[in-house]
Amino acid sequence: MAEPSGSGSAAASAAVAEPPAAAEASRPPPDIRAPAVGSPTHHPPTHKPLTHNPPSPTAGRAPWASCPATGSPFPQLARPDPNLGVISSSKKADRMSPTAAPWVAAPSMGPPSSQLHTGRPVQGLIQAEPQLPPLAVPAAGTSSGSGSSSSSSSAGFVQPSKAIQDAEGLKTFLQGKTVKSFVAFILSLNQAAAGTKLSQAFELSPCLALLRGMLDDLWALVDATPPVQQSLRYGNPAFRTWFAAMMDRTPQWVGKLLPLELQGAAVELLPYLLDSFGNPTRIDYGTGHETTFVAFLHCLAALGLVTEADRQALVCVVFNRYLELMRHIQTTYWLEPAGSHGVWGLDDYQFLPFVWGSGQLIGHPLIRPKSIHNEELLGMYGDDYMYLAAVKFVKAVKKGALQETSPMLDDVSSVPSWAKVNSGMVKMYQVEVLSKFPIMQHFLFGSLLPFE
Repeated sequence: MAEPSGSGSAAASAAVAEPPAAAEASRPPPDIRAPAVGSPTHHPPTHKPLTHNPPSPTAGRAPWASCPATGSPFPQLARPDPNLGVISSSKKADRMSPTAAPWVAAPSMGPPSSQLHTGRPVQGLIQAEPQLPPLAVPAAGTSSGSGSSSSSSSAGFVQPSKAIQDAEGLKTFLQGKTVKSFVAFILSLNQAAAGTKLSQAFELSPCLALLRGMLDDLWALVDATPPVQQSLRYGNPAFRTWFAAMMDRTPQWVGKLLPLELQGAAVELLPYLLDSFGNPTRIDYGTGHETTFVAFLHCLAALGLVTEADRQALVCVVFNRYLELMRHIQTTYWLEPAGSHGVWGLDDYQFLPFVWGSGQLIGHPLIRPKSIHNEELLGMYGDDYMYLAAVKFVKAVKKGALQETSPMLDDVSSVPSWAKVNSGMVKMYQVEVLSKFPIMQHFLFGSLLPFE
């Protein structure tokens, strides 16, 4: 057996000079008493001066916060020292401020990989122009009036399934047409959200009115399914009861959304919708589920049920109501965050309110990125702007200074303009959500969102 590294030469020579058994027999019993102070064997302890290396001023910063608007959105930042400020898990809960979110006291993950110094450039961003997806079938109401049958209406639609099995599959997805169409859809809604307020009046198309009604119905279902008493810190099993009831109701809502000639698309739409509200087995929810809900909306647009005229209301009414529903679910059943970056993330659950929410605020005459530290402004405008509402929620569930509980959000507040915040958020979403295998391995592909 090889000698352990660092063994002394004296110990090695002693082992050679005398067999182990003889050495053990001849060895006198050890003197376990501590040597007296001043004795020849007493060695006073030596104290080396403690040194503290402060973290890099860029550690944990938003990737675009310190770079010019026209420069690289993701500068190579040094990884912060993982040993600085680390508290053992047994003591961390006692030393942290009280929090309504029970997982905040758990050991946090490191900063997102897009911020770590890897010596390699960050993967390329997806280039797309803001637009709705092309129609996959004739728009609703444009088919022949001969009365399409149920069998003919289902032609071409398939039940979506997972297709990203490994890193190579993710690479194929990121280089394909579908992801460009998906990003173009997000950019189109981002463009439409500029200058809007959540509280303003929107005209809802029949499709959007049904979506709003469905989300209201699921909200009432949460109220009718209270959490059960348990000793677990989070992950209330009553969420599974709610989820089962939701699965029973959503097929009826999808059937109402689709005209007769598109009823066959239900087989493709339902899996996206059901996967938008979290995982009942793990009792968790994260940005992957949020992305799946946007994929559901993308499919509605590909069917012609969502048009250019619907874009503002789709963001400010439908998607915002979805956010409100999921926050209601989170604070009722305390779902575990799926794939959270901990303090290094924007939010434990959602990302897109920071994208479209910053888009809303571009050019606002009063509210600046640093306004998130102004409690009065948050109170006045939190119901009007998605970004501020998201910050309010983070502050509500994570008690403590924002620079400690959410250093990324705190850092973004130093960015001079909402336009730069918005640009950075769009790029960060591509890197931290669409380019992450643990998230995208669960993404579903069918005829409306093909794997290509």
